[in-house]
Amino acid sequence: MNLVIDVGNTFVKIAVFHNGSVFEKISVHHDLFLKTTKQVLKKYPIISEGIMSSVGKLNPEDVATVQKQVDLLLLSSKTKLPFENLYKTPETLGVDRLALVCASVKHYPNDNVLVIDAGTCITYDFINNKNHYLGGAISPGIRLRYQSLHNLTANLPLLDTEVPKSIIGSTTNEAIHSGVVFGILKEIEGVIASYKEKNPDLTVILTGGDANFLSKQLKNGIFANSNFLLEGLNFILDFNTH
Repeated sequence: MNLVIDVGNTFVKIAVFHNGSVFEKISVHHDLFLKTTKQVLKKYPIISEGIMSSVGKLNPEDVATVQKQVDLLLLSSKTKLPFENLYKTPETLGVDRLALVCASVKHYPNDNVLVIDAGTCITYDFINNKNHYLGGAISPGIRLRYQSLHNLTANLPLLDTEVPKSIIGSTTNEAIHSGVVFGILKEIEGVIASYKEKNPDLTVILTGGDANFLSKQLKNGIFANSNFLLEGLNFILDFNTH
């Protein structure tokens, strides 16, 4: 069994993998990371190896405590990976994006793959059929767009995410929902179309916290997988230890 930890901007996902698949998964706030991880390790004493990907901030002492209990690989730009990284500034590339690309290598080897991670930010990552990672894009996610409209203006309210009834908003609230949600949907569809112009056989993966919400609004032909990043991390761990 492997311990896989994904530290995001909002939550920490802690997963136990058995035979390459998610056996158990827990999502908690950062302040519950150490307590929850200890509980998981107590429940599964057979776990001896683990991996952590962090784009959020954890207490270093908490991480050190976990490292005393399990052989924990901390994912970085220097970690051995199963693809050729052609990103010009690899040291600035988010480790979460590295894990997503590794998941695409595992599930779709020798394919042209675009991974879309819809979380706090929306990231786009492309790896070609020669196993070359080329890069992608970063844009604000759903909540960031709602929050920025509220925080950076004087009168616009902060709304919860909602599917717009029409692209024409007849109230301010409806106009915000239309602008945020349709704006993201059209962005994603446009990015996919641009990649498909050069790669007609493109495989598209949608993952992240908002993947379920967005997949219901997008056209067919997109594979939604909420565990894609965790699967990529587990693949990296196995790649480095076996």
